[in-house]
Amino acid sequence: MPLSNDASLLYRNTTLGNTLQESLDELIQYGQITPQLAIKVLLQFDKAINQALATRVKSRLTFKAGKLNTYRFCDNVWTFMLNDVEFREVQEIAVVDKVKIVACDGKTLDADAAAKR
Repeated sequence: MPLSNDASLLYRNTTLGNTLQESLDELIQYGQITPQLAIKVLLQFDKAINQALATRVKSRLTFKAGKLNTYRFCDNVWTFMLNDVEFREVQEIAVVDKVKIVACDGKTLDADAAAKR
């Protein structure tokens, strides 16, 4: 299924989003659901994941990278590739070798989406 350029659909490229899309594709292939129903399911997934992130995530964490490997800004979306990253949340610390961060300006994108309607 093709992905839209809308930044609210970024979560479809997660493990959960990819698994959902693969399952829906399989259901379509076996004739158990229509492509239109699969699209409705994906749109509901987009809404649910964005709502959950906006309302349920309460904790904050900080991070420090040993090295900014690459960065890019395209279509109002920032992509950062970091090496040797330390994450801190109150007393807990996690260190990872590589991190990819994709970030967008939600206010600008929401205004663009409203203008398209």
